[in-house]
Amino acid sequence: MLILPPDFDAARDWLAHRLDTVRLPAGGDVHTDDDTTPAAVLVPIVMHTAGPTVLFTKRTEKLAKHAGQISFPGGRMELGETPEAAALRETEEEVGIAVGLMQPVGRLAQYTTITRYRVTPVVGLLAPGFEMRLQADEVDEAFEVPLAFLLDKANYTERVLNFPERRAVTYALNWEGKIIWGATAGMLMTLYRTLLDEPPVTP
Repeated sequence: MLILPPDFDAARDWLAHRLDTVRLPAGGDVHTDDDTTPAAVLVPIVMHTAGPTVLFTKRTEKLAKHAGQISFPGGRMELGETPEAAALRETEEEVGIAVGLMQPVGRLAQYTTITRYRVTPVVGLLAPGFEMRLQADEVDEAFEVPLAFLLDKANYTERVLNFPERRAVTYALNWEGKIIWGATAGMLMTLYRTLLDEPPVTP
């Protein structure tokens, strides 16, 4: 079980070192770089005194893609934009958290979705007490889940996806009736493996 240092700066330094040290291969629902669109999401860890949480959004039902699904804030990268800049910009646009309040600490392995977005998850820290203004056209709800729950592998179940060309396994978690699955759950599994699995031994 991960015990993240409760101090903001100490947690930032530990996470930054771990994310820089443990580099997993890219993964996802499809395994190709061809005809993919670069995107970035923020994995926002909120440093509450009672224990860190992760912030998620629930997309509105009227969106053309991924309607009603639970996701990290984020979206398509603009030309010349870094993943960190895109993740912070999109988070501010979607939930109204000012860019200056979010501190990126590192990246997880890229994840390519079935809609062919090549997503870079950016892990960031937030101090509690921030205000949110949800973009009503895109976001129905924002909520937090304890990091300890997300880093407990017993809470993950496997789901099989049948694509025309192949079968793939994804994951799902149930937090108080909210089902986190698909690409978001896949990125959470990458977070789990990055933070808790033993790092590979370099010869």
